[in-house]
Amino acid sequence: MSNPEGPAKISSFEDTIRALGDIVRKLEEGELTLEQSLEAFERGIVLAREAKLRLDAAEARVDELLGVDPQGAAVTKPFEGRER
Repeated sequence: MSNPEGPAKISSFEDTIRALGDIVRKLEEGELTLEQSLEAFERGIVLAREAKLRLDAAEARVDELLGVDPQGAAVTKPFEGRER
């Protein structure tokens, strides 16, 4: 489980979730040593936090695009239609 070059950088949210799923699967198989399990768990925590940050950033971006204030309420403004 150890990577001598350090943790690999995950390029996308989907890759992060896939890597997290792989770790969960290995832990559930129960064939890792205690040390390997701890390393896998630690990497899983890092990936889970990274996924959460990516989700939070995506949610903030969607809120911005949809016009949602920090409390979650829709931001409205009068319609400024063109005069005919």
